[in-house]
Amino acid sequence: MEFASRPVLDDISFLINRKERIALVGKNGAGKTTLLRLIAGEYQPTGGRISRETDMTIGYLPQVMLFQDNRTLREEVMTVYESQKEHTDEARFIAEMDRTIIGLGFERKDFDRPCTEFSGGWRMRIELAKILLRHPDLLLLDEPTNHLDIESIQWLEDFLKTSPSAVLMVSHDRAFIDNVCSRTIEITLGRIYDYNVNYSRFVELRKERHEQQVRAYLNQQKMIQDTEEFIERFRYKATKAVQVQSRIKQLEKLERLEVDLEDTSRLNLRFPPAPRSGDFPIIIEDLRKDFGEHNVFHDVTFTIRRGEKVAFVGKNGEGKTTLVRCIMNQLDYLGTLKIGHNVKIGYFAQNQAALLDENLTVFETIDYVAVGDIRTKIRDILGAFMFGGEASDKKVKVLSGGERSRLAMIKLLLEPCNLLILDEPTNHLDMQSKDVLKAALKDFDGTLICVSHDRDFLNGLVTKVYEFGGGNVKEHLGGIYDFLRAKKLTDLNELNRKNPLNPDSRPTVDRRSTDGQSQRQAAVEPLSGAQDYAAQKAAAAEKRKRERQIAEVEAAIAVLEAQQADIEQLLSVPANQTTENFQKYETVKHQIEQKMYEWEILSDSD
Repeated sequence: MEFASRPVLDDISFLINRKERIALVGKNGAGKTTLLRLIAGEYQPTGGRISRETDMTIGYLPQVMLFQDNRTLREEVMTVYESQKEHTDEARFIAEMDRTIIGLGFERKDFDRPCTEFSGGWRMRIELAKILLRHPDLLLLDEPTNHLDIESIQWLEDFLKTSPSAVLMVSHDRAFIDNVCSRTIEITLGRIYDYNVNYSRFVELRKERHEQQVRAYLNQQKMIQDTEEFIERFRYKATKAVQVQSRIKQLEKLERLEVDLEDTSRLNLRFPPAPRSGDFPIIIEDLRKDFGEHNVFHDVTFTIRRGEKVAFVGKNGEGKTTLVRCIMNQLDYLGTLKIGHNVKIGYFAQNQAALLDENLTVFETIDYVAVGDIRTKIRDILGAFMFGGEASDKKVKVLSGGERSRLAMIKLLLEPCNLLILDEPTNHLDMQSKDVLKAALKDFDGTLICVSHDRDFLNGLVTKVYEFGGGNVKEHLGGIYDFLRAKKLTDLNELNRKNPLNPDSRPTVDRRSTDGQSQRQAAVEPLSGAQDYAAQKAAAAEKRKRERQIAEVEAAIAVLEAQQADIEQLLSVPANQTTENFQKYETVKHQIEQKMYEWEILSDSD
């Protein structure tokens, strides 16, 4: 498979067996998504062929999809039954549908909501439910956990382990693919390496293979250099003419070895020193947050000590990002929230990338904040976060949403702070980049709050977990796997009750200033009926405006992707592979990335 005359995949061959579960791994841009689209039939190979069994069915979940319907959640998923009702019992299908939808995080009250009310991440779950309920012979999943919380990821794990479908998936969630897949295929430099082991074992075997490849590559490079020096030295000596010509032919016939020499396994990224904060960076007492009549959480009381590393986990929409925004003084609240003495916050949000200077290059963005010895490692750091080589000279204005997020993360890592708040920091990172980030965070001597659903990333990093759900925030001592084990022994339904101990209780409200100087503001006074109605009306208008903007961006993306598909079809014919057509393709691709970035910003909400 080639794009712009550059082979993305080169002479690869492998077989997928029935019921096999395979992890497809490799760096961003290696060709993983391209391979999935080839197997799904969305791309046609430049050479070779893809053979499928007769009547074989494929279910493909891409990273990005467009939604254009006005059905309810129940009606949308029932379209699967309508397409196969001649072979399916309706009552059995409905029971399985309910288990699947609830397993993916929806509640029964959501079943009759219009699909247009759900955000892009929840719409992705609806599409995943439809694909799973079709029971295809082969499931192709491209980053299926990106929009799932920990509970839904665990449900999907269990589903895939018992599914009769074969599975080929791309995922940067190490724990997920380790638990599901027993075979790993790596794509690197256009070739594939097939390992009949899970991901953890693959990492060990890959290290051994990589060391052997590097040795062979370096030996060949030495031989090439010696041969070229011999040719240059004796090129014009008649007595050596035969030997010179022999060695020239030897080099011409030589099959050049390629190896990915970039190795960030030993990159030691350390945070710059920051002033010591007070003993208690965050103190929260009886905190409550409402949006109109909807209560997000109430009676929240906890203290985070200096140096603690904690995780905020729970289903999407239960208030994790909302509490972070309260800490950042971006939202009003009721109750007490104190920021400790001399606390300097470093904050990474999903829309943090919007604050970057678009006129700087990637290298300049980092060069301006790097100080001390770290300046000598800027190129290594950029490479570790997928900005190696020419990518470091790109202007910020041409970066995709994911690239901007990664750049904002690097920038944050190099700025002095003693309280780090990271909201889903790993969404746009590959496994190697996550390893570099995790190692840096483990060495960080400040305080950390991490909102994440990535169990492998949190494992060994945090020592306390705050679970959000049903308006409550519950503290769990221990690491992420201690929390997951404990949850199986507790009544999870209890978390969905407003207050099981005292349903009529209400939070006490401290309306005094939380800090006489410039820290966080005290709780706001309750709104009057008229003020509350006006606030709700304004909020509803703002919501409608955002939904309209999202719809406009999605429509623009649909048009652009149709154009992209037409150009790809055009480029599948060798005679049409002209510079002009490839420029058109790159232009449309960049426009899609920009629109997707707009969509991410508009859709960003807890």
